[in-house]
Amino acid sequence: MPTDPSLTPFFNPQGVVIIGASHDPSKLGYGLANNLIRSNYQGAVHFVNIKGGELLGRPIYTNVLEVPNPVDLAAVLIPAPFVADALRQCGQRGIQAAIIGSGGFREVGPEGAKLEEEILQVARQYRIRLIGPNCIGLLDTHLPIDTTFLPPPGPTPGDVAFISHSGAICAAVIDWARGQGYGLSRLLSLGNQADVSETDMLAPVAADPYTRVLALYLEGVKDGRRFIDEARQVVRDKPIIALKVGRFKSGQRAVASHTGALAGQESAYNAAFRRAGVLRAETSEEMFDQARALAWCPPTKGRRVAVLTNAGGPGVTAADALESLGLELSEFSGRTRTALGEILPPAASLLNPVDMLASATPDQFAESLRIVLADPGVDNVMIIFPTPPMFTAGSVAKAIIPVIHSADKPVVVAVMGERLIQEAVEHLRAAQVPEYRFAERAAAALAALVARAELLEYAQAEPLMPVQTSEVFALHFERSKETKTSEVFSLLKAYGIPTAKMELAQSPDEAAAFARQMGTPVALKIASPEISHKSDVGGVLLSLGDEAAVRTGYEEILQRARSAQPQADIQGVYVQRMIPSGQEVIIGAVQDAQFGAQVMFGSGGTEVEGLKDIAFGLAPLTQIEAERMLESTWAGRKLKGFRNLPAADRDAVLEILIRLAQLAADHPDLDEIEINPLRVLPNGQGAVAVDVRIQAAGCP
Repeated sequence: MPTDPSLTPFFNPQGVVIIGASHDPSKLGYGLANNLIRSNYQGAVHFVNIKGGELLGRPIYTNVLEVPNPVDLAAVLIPAPFVADALRQCGQRGIQAAIIGSGGFREVGPEGAKLEEEILQVARQYRIRLIGPNCIGLLDTHLPIDTTFLPPPGPTPGDVAFISHSGAICAAVIDWARGQGYGLSRLLSLGNQADVSETDMLAPVAADPYTRVLALYLEGVKDGRRFIDEARQVVRDKPIIALKVGRFKSGQRAVASHTGALAGQESAYNAAFRRAGVLRAETSEEMFDQARALAWCPPTKGRRVAVLTNAGGPGVTAADALESLGLELSEFSGRTRTALGEILPPAASLLNPVDMLASATPDQFAESLRIVLADPGVDNVMIIFPTPPMFTAGSVAKAIIPVIHSADKPVVVAVMGERLIQEAVEHLRAAQVPEYRFAERAAAALAALVARAELLEYAQAEPLMPVQTSEVFALHFERSKETKTSEVFSLLKAYGIPTAKMELAQSPDEAAAFARQMGTPVALKIASPEISHKSDVGGVLLSLGDEAAVRTGYEEILQRARSAQPQADIQGVYVQRMIPSGQEVIIGAVQDAQFGAQVMFGSGGTEVEGLKDIAFGLAPLTQIEAERMLESTWAGRKLKGFRNLPAADRDAVLEILIRLAQLAADHPDLDEIEINPLRVLPNGQGAVAVDVRIQAAGCP
């Protein structure tokens, strides 16, 4: 995908100037200068410090204007109050990319925020792109270049790129990756992101031929919709794994609907990552476990896994772990079982997991692996072995590596132990075979490969827009609590969402007249914008069969509502035609500040918040997302029928969900919209919105 040419100097600079280079080995400015020289960067290197002198055999210039050509990238590490002036000199010198490692900006409070705004204004004036401030810089192990001030040694060259909002995490990851035996291709610390963001960096990092996987440590994203668009392009060729932290912060906005109460920042991020095709890791360790598997394994073709082990217990552990992650054990063909029986002892288990027994030789490991890989019912293989009693773990690793390299199916290895397995670990890491200490981590890595394959479908699918917006009757809601229910139903009708006829009565006689026109039985519901959940105050009466019951019910509902909420603005009572019985679900949408409208589907009625049988998707929906929302909830699965519960019109629900998603996307001024319940009639008879509420922007 095309990349922003203004970012090129960060990744392929012709010359670098370090502003703040120091003679003092205890200073970060010395560490930065030393790292750049030690990285074997082949471009020009210049140092600037007002004291002048010489450093590492190179002259130190007293200001940027003295620096000779070539130079197109500045690494700035001086006190925050002096950064703006240094940037002005960079702009006058023609340098249009800068990494601001200095701290003391927005992260320290209002005064720092003013300094950050000043450097951003200078950068815009001179068209300088900025990484930072308050970051540790970037490095590329293949160019090579290192503009960080982290202690050596740096990372070994590899194929996993890491983009992080945290500098401290970067330092830990470099050291940890070395210990785990894998390398990094590029590492970027973005700091405060005054200018360049994680979204800006996706395309240029993915364009690096040495990078196979992008791993992201995120505390948020600057522009949610743009992040999705950029990530969708990248994941077509290279996987992205994100660790999004800060996930349990409570929402700050008051909400009135079930949808609003149940939606939150995390549901929006989950929906956004699915739309973009981004894998979401739960922990830092899991992110890099997944990254190794995605970088080193061929793509998987399915969920079926064969397990080979020399011990029964680990095999059972693997089976449990795989099933808990939604994977399944392969069923071997008769030919596979026969072939295994010919090379393994009679006591060996030829079912899956295959227990080759403790006596299994390295050759038996290798040959058994060849056999199960050839089975068309096997999509992936997990090999598990504690150190064999009669052989070394290293000999087993050496035997299976050639078979793994010749396979077009993913193979991961769980080498159990610590000291006795080090030779095996070294062989596997050198051969770029993903290895883990226990079966659970190996299973999670395989699950990531499967998720990657499935997420590609999400990223390639296009949202559905069944309604031509130009043909929709545009309703502009007043920015108050006075939004009329009649307008709400008109909007739903314009989007092709069936609703139950409803009229507002302001007297018992008017209610009876509406019931006569509609035909009994009818339902009565309190009409008050301040009573969101009508049944909680006794504000709903159902199946009233005659006009007398309607008159009595009108007075009863008013009395209950006034008793429960004396200060509520009560506008009357709605009279609504009763809808035939059917299954009840809830659908709704709520606007997220970062990603726009997200849509909810789940079990309807009064217990929706208690059951939390819900799923969220990003509006507008794709067909795949709408299907997933139904299949991931009990409410959606039972639409197909369950025991004595007949099948309901699932296709109608899918269509209404997609139409509501478009409505929410078309009307960002609607903070919340909820249909609860949506009554789903028997198969082929449709679905009807029974109760609807909307909260427009600006409503209390």
